[in-house]
Amino acid sequence: MPRRHMIMTGADGAALRAALRELRTKLEVPREFPAPVLAEAERAVTRPLLPDFDATGIPLFTIDPPTSRDLDQAMHLAKRSSGGYRVHYAIADVAAYVTPGGALDAEAHRRVTTLYFPDEKVPLHPAVLSEGAASLLPDQTCPALLWRLDLDAEGRVEHTNVRRALVRSRAKLDYEGVQKAIDTGTAEEPLALLGDIGRLREALEVERGGISLNVPEQEIVAYEGSYSLAYRAPLPADGWNAQISLMTGMAAAELMLAAGTGILRTLPSAPDGAVGRLRRAAKALRIEWPHHVPYAELVRSLDPHRPAHAAFLQECTSLLRGAGYTVFTGGAIPDPLLHAAVAAPYAHCTAPLRRLVDRYTGELCVAATAGAEPPQWALDALAGLPKEMADGSRLANSAEREAVDLVEAALLKDHVGETFEATVIDVKELEPLVGTVHLADPAVVGRVEAAPGGSLPLGDRITVRLTEADPGTSKVLFAPV
Repeated sequence: MPRRHMIMTGADGAALRAALRELRTKLEVPREFPAPVLAEAERAVTRPLLPDFDATGIPLFTIDPPTSRDLDQAMHLAKRSSGGYRVHYAIADVAAYVTPGGALDAEAHRRVTTLYFPDEKVPLHPAVLSEGAASLLPDQTCPALLWRLDLDAEGRVEHTNVRRALVRSRAKLDYEGVQKAIDTGTAEEPLALLGDIGRLREALEVERGGISLNVPEQEIVAYEGSYSLAYRAPLPADGWNAQISLMTGMAAAELMLAAGTGILRTLPSAPDGAVGRLRRAAKALRIEWPHHVPYAELVRSLDPHRPAHAAFLQECTSLLRGAGYTVFTGGAIPDPLLHAAVAAPYAHCTAPLRRLVDRYTGELCVAATAGAEPPQWALDALAGLPKEMADGSRLANSAEREAVDLVEAALLKDHVGETFEATVIDVKELEPLVGTVHLADPAVVGRVEAAPGGSLPLGDRITVRLTEADPGTSKVLFAPV
């Protein structure tokens, strides 16, 4: 989207980096890896546990942002001679490098997840692993958990298998390039099938009542030593790639449920009154929502580039809160069982370089496929993973939101008193004069407070004046003009 050029000076960029360092200190973000952890990682890359099965002949490819080097997933898609499709999906095998109970393992349990800041990334594992030996970089042979998912002509999974294998990715692709190749018809069949299978899986998502919110993402953009903000609307290729990951997560859940031991990613149904509140928001935004139309169907019909629709999609995120992890053993039926947005049992298993729980899920799935007992180290950690992941997720969410707040305040600090066009995307139920506005230019989402006697019409385009922007407190405040 076009945006006003409000780039900070080099000096401002330096001040912002100092503020980000202070933020990491305040949040108690882990810093450098301890020497024993680095030493163990260096040793691990020289003698990983390598599998016997060689799958390097499968021409896998990855799809990630251009600058990414911690590549968790690689895929190959093909048509089956008997009809339908075959998906090979390789997931980095972190367990091939991490010794249970060792220094690397303990540090991963301390960090839980990779954290992303504008000026740096705080990784779950040392770079020698996460961006080196364990990453599915092109032309690098490395161990992986290789999923094979056989689909029928409608995209339904007919058979699942996962085993350890040596793999070798052939190409590192990015979303924009993938989208262009598929749209122009220049993609070779393994890549072109991403669109075919992705659309089939999206149709199945509709059928089972699942939902994916297509909300433009607010991104921090590095620019000549400083930072700006922009919105990125997800491409269809983003959604198709996500469908491959979702399909694998659903298959992992089914494997673990059949084996009687596992850990699911769960999300409760929307609380009482939440859908009613959304219906009131739709009415205020003048979005037609017939009573016979399910919520998921309405969401898919919306255009996130239209201000009223974008505001409603932002409201819809309230139904996706409360996600957690559910552990089950001994064949017990998990409670809760489903992920409400996926509308099926689901597990995190496709990002072990960046998320702790995925290493354990992968191990349980390999054992379930082989009809074997999971290793004791995986079973021993299960009970503590939900709390570890919850704590890590809270830290990651705080880091992301506060970093964006800092950039917004630094970007706007010299523009106090200026006016901007904005859309009201949220109004507090108990405080109708307090809400949130979405600026298209620059890409800022900020708090707005109307004066007594004023109003905040949800979904309306209004003019707001910037009344406060303080990088020291990360506070940005607008008022309707």
